[in-house]
Amino acid sequence: MASRQQFCTFFLDGLRFGVDVQQVQEVVPYQEMTRVPLAPPTVRGLLNLRGQIVTGIDLRRRLELTDRPEESLPMNVVLRGEDSPVSFLVDEIGEVIEVSSDDCEAPPDTLRGRARELIQGVYPLEDELLLILDTAKTLDLQLQTHC
Repeated sequence: MASRQQFCTFFLDGLRFGVDVQQVQEVVPYQEMTRVPLAPPTVRGLLNLRGQIVTGIDLRRRLELTDRPEESLPMNVVLRGEDSPVSFLVDEIGEVIEVSSDDCEAPPDTLRGRARELIQGVYPLEDELLLILDTAKTLDLQLQTHC
């Protein structure tokens, strides 16, 4: 019997991504951030979440997608980190989706660049794909380019 997995989903540039729901601490609206000098371009800043300092990672930049339009404010998917929470900045929050582990497929060949390295699997949904983000690789900022 196949096991069931739940993913917290969100959107980036029209694509649906997911992370294991057990890794998610909370989802919060846009928060003002303090810029971090000399940080990699994917680190958008630090935010204060009820007294807890959280690093904001811009997933559009991390996945080498186009930048978010200036007038569009990101949402925060706050993950439980090893040392402290980390926020993924996303375009829009989706819902929690439950899928069968048997339905997991390899990322499609059309997925290129950094995104291909950071996607651990794909679940076909009714009218789109659910791209599962490898959070450990995504948070490993040593794997990124510094441009």
